[in-house]
Amino acid sequence: MRSLLDKVAVVTGASSGIGKAICNELLKNSYRVLANGRTIYNIFDENDKLILNNGDMLNPETSEILLNNVLDVWGKCDLLCVNAGVIESNNIENIDIDKMCEMVRLKVEMTYRLIYTFLKHYKKLGKGQIIIMSSVMGTKTRENSGAYAGCNYALEALAESLRMELSDTDIKITCIEPGLVETDLHRNWEISPQKLLNISDALNSQDIADAVIEIIQKPDHIRIPKYMILPKGHKI
Repeated sequence: MRSLLDKVAVVTGASSGIGKAICNELLKNSYRVLANGRTIYNIFDENDKLILNNGDMLNPETSEILLNNVLDVWGKCDLLCVNAGVIESNNIENIDIDKMCEMVRLKVEMTYRLIYTFLKHYKKLGKGQIIIMSSVMGTKTRENSGAYAGCNYALEALAESLRMELSDTDIKITCIEPGLVETDLHRNWEISPQKLLNISDALNSQDIADAVIEIIQKPDHIRIPKYMILPKGHKI
């Protein structure tokens, strides 16, 4: 098992749900964390192991700001957890096209910008790790969810390409592919996805945070390109 002492991470989408759980679990495991989220100052208090950033990930400058911020404070960044995202899924008649396009910008355009910004730094160092929060919907699709699935397919394609490009380096890339997770992303749904999809159980944010810790504790020679985690009853 690899030691996590004195490691530094940047986590986006850290204000709630999976991102918040990842932050808390990293802090428990001796990481120092830069947590990014629009309402992050309502969730955490800064201390010597936690710094906060509420930069908008839709702003093209935020990726560089996050990298410079963590380097200015701690001089390094060992891990990037890419977690910021939204869900806009509906039928043709009811989908909000503006929200759909904003989802594409956040989950694809700005995520690509963030990943490549940190990878340029990691390439200079010769080491680093990136964990991308994808979805089981990055491997499959279903009715009314083509745009959301497409965003996650784009993340999977990038991660697989980068895995090959970086295979002989000490830079690791992992896509986590959760099934249904109970988070605030579904708070505006008239019917919960668990009922809508007839799934007997759902994952919780801590399940995904535990998976992140499992991945980053692996010895340096082990690569985990994909990590699918599904709840009981998820038949997708």
